[in-house]
Amino acid sequence: MSVKDKLTNFKSNIPDTVKMVAVSKTKPAEMIELAHQSGHLDYGENKAQEMQAKAEELPKDIRWHFIGHLQRNKVKYIAPHVHLIHSVDSPRLLREINKRAGNEDRQIEVLLQVYIAKEESKYGLDEEEVLEILESEDFKTFENVKVVGLMGMATFTENKETVRREFKSLKAFYDQHKDKYGFHILSMGMTNDYEIAIEEGSNMLRIGSAIFGPRD
Repeated sequence: MSVKDKLTNFKSNIPDTVKMVAVSKTKPAEMIELAHQSGHLDYGENKAQEMQAKAEELPKDIRWHFIGHLQRNKVKYIAPHVHLIHSVDSPRLLREINKRAGNEDRQIEVLLQVYIAKEESKYGLDEEEVLEILESEDFKTFENVKVVGLMGMATFTENKETVRREFKSLKAFYDQHKDKYGFHILSMGMTNDYEIAIEEGSNMLRIGSAIFGPRD
């Protein structure tokens, strides 16, 4: 099955209320071009300079999502191109995004990454840290960055109840604060756990191998 067919087939099997980001990291521009021909516009990258190169080469209507751990010194590469950053995990990173977005005369939308997994390799903020950022005087001065929701990555495990519990906790936190802070995106769920994520209230998925095949 072609990339176009896989993408179209996958999208036909998820609710219309759920947006799918096709995770194109490590995949060549030609493969994204084929997927784009299906009309799909949202693609996810996790390396800043790789996103920059693809954004400069590929059609300008593509909406680029940065989904990996983002270092502050790499924000400048994606600031002209990125549609949504999923992985903001510190006040200092948020400040840098605001600065670089200002240099580009644009506002960049971001998600705060919440640590929900039981794995030390995962990044993220705890719930208290999320609220500290949103209530900080520093954040209230930022004009070029906008927090539009939350992102979480569940533990990579065969135990579906663990995954469900982690997603459920993030959805509860999202629901508790979405009206006050204007959240409208809850990004959770990847190829291995997206069905549980949808059941638990995700409205944005990050799907890679189900569309582009396994990575090298």
